Amino acid sequence: MNIFEEMAKYGYEQLVFFYDKETGLKGITCIHDTTLGPALGGTRLWNYATEEEAIIDVLRLARGMTYKNAAAGLNIGGGKTVLIGDASKVKSEAYFRAFGRFVQSLNGRYITAEDVNTNVNDMDYVAMETKYITGLRKTSGDPSPFTALGVYVGIKASCKEKFGDDSLKGRTIAVQGVGSVGYNLVKHLISEGANVVICDIKQSNIDRCVNEFPVTVVEPDKIYDVECDVFAPCALGAVINDDTIPRLKCKIVAGSANNVLKEERHAEELEKRGILYAPDYVINAGGVINVYQEILGYDKQEAEAKVKRIYERLLEVYRIAKEEGITTAKAADRMAEKRIQTIKNIRSNYIK
Repeated sequence: MNIFEEMAKYGYEQLVFFYDKETGLKGITCIHDTTLGPALGGTRLWNYATEEEAIIDVLRLARGMTYKNAAAGLNIGGGKTVLIGDASKVKSEAYFRAFGRFVQSLNGRYITAEDVNTNVNDMDYVAMETKYITGLRKTSGDPSPFTALGVYVGIKASCKEKFGDDSLKGRTIAVQGVGSVGYNLVKHLISEGANVVICDIKQSNIDRCVNEFPVTVVEPDKIYDVECDVFAPCALGAVINDDTIPRLKCKIVAGSANNVLKEERHAEELEKRGILYAPDYVINAGGVINVYQEILGYDKQEAEAKVKRIYERLLEVYRIAKEEGITTAKAADRMAEKRIQTIKNIRSNYIK
């Protein structure tokens, strides 16, 4: 890929590579846009097959964070870090402290947090070397329950839009991935009387849900074929694609995974089939809303109240889509881009 062409096309500011010989740390931090404030986005640890695969992922994730933060009404920009390696082998105190030093070297342009395969224990080590970090145990802690809360109210808003009623009682919801976020989402859904179907590639995640909730389990590849009201992707991205869309038997796609659509045109494909799509970065913003609250002065009740506003934001996205005759994905982009441009314009005057 031509990296500079990609950066120019989508307005990226920085793509930073770093390596630590002592620990074997290899990673990439991408800062997409800092119009609204410093870039905030989590650190993902993944065993990428190639370096180009890691670059593509961090570029997509960072840009997604810009739109997510803007659409959520937060005064922060978008960024992301990917670390390349096997999470079961590379993790150590030294590894994450080395990473923390690289975060510190960006001097506040990027603020990190946990993400896929990183947790509060890892972030405690990172925090030993940098002050530019959120989601720590001593402050807001694990953001997963807040992400799940946002997805839960977002599913209710989507049902309100699609069916005219936001009750989930008796609704069938297929949850793809029951890790930290998916597990907490299932808890909310079951508490409201929904019928929940789950899958996961990790048996331990399945076992935990089966032991606690009355759920139905299917094989990972069979989740697309489940007849349901809502398909909730809560694992990795690009699961809505040319192969899976024809198999879907749902009325709504609404989940916590980032970059759910493999390509932008897949939003149109869903619409053609009468499937309502809840834009991923709008519905899954609960975690970042929670950690952003640390910057303001952490208050859990205030964070929860702000996360629940995802309900109204999704209804606003659906309103824009209908009024302008565009997909919900484009409507979300317009909402985010309008806020970025508005704030940029009001900062045009010099104030010392």
